[in-house]
Amino acid sequence: MENIQYPVGRFRSDPDITAEKRAALIRAITELPVKLRRAVGGLSASQLDTPYREGGWTPRQITHHLADSHLNSYCRFKLALTEGNPTIKPYDQDAWAATTDSRAEVEPSLRLLEGLHERWGILLASLTPADFARTFQHPESGPWTLDKALQLYGWHSLHHVAQIEGLRDRKGWR
Repeated sequence: MENIQYPVGRFRSDPDITAEKRAALIRAITELPVKLRRAVGGLSASQLDTPYREGGWTPRQITHHLADSHLNSYCRFKLALTEGNPTIKPYDQDAWAATTDSRAEVEPSLRLLEGLHERWGILLASLTPADFARTFQHPESGPWTLDKALQLYGWHSLHHVAQIEGLRDRKGWR
């Protein structure tokens, strides 16, 4: 079950981040919209509504979750870059995944991710090591550097696409 839930492994922050590692993480973020569109492409409504594992989200929910989550993360990056250690607003991702718009067609979230990740990629590519050292305060988990947040969202991009691809493989939906 661990391999199905965490197909690319659990998130682990790397304290020894390098320019090369940052570049790979930025690539993972900027490539997400294309990879996600490919992962959900051609799936029927019933396939989009099939949980990737028992008790897990569906490809439809994952797609909308990525839009919700990455929009929040982009705002957190902008806040950290423009304010001194701002306290960010957490949100309940399960409650967000249960809202009506999370049952909508995936296309609006795919388009949102395309524009968002184009902007986010431009921003990320412009940052210096000092920028990546900037922080925001998460009320539940404490201070986060932008380096750590970059690592989380690079992983997050790969993680959820791999969940959908794994479902497709297990079901023979290729």
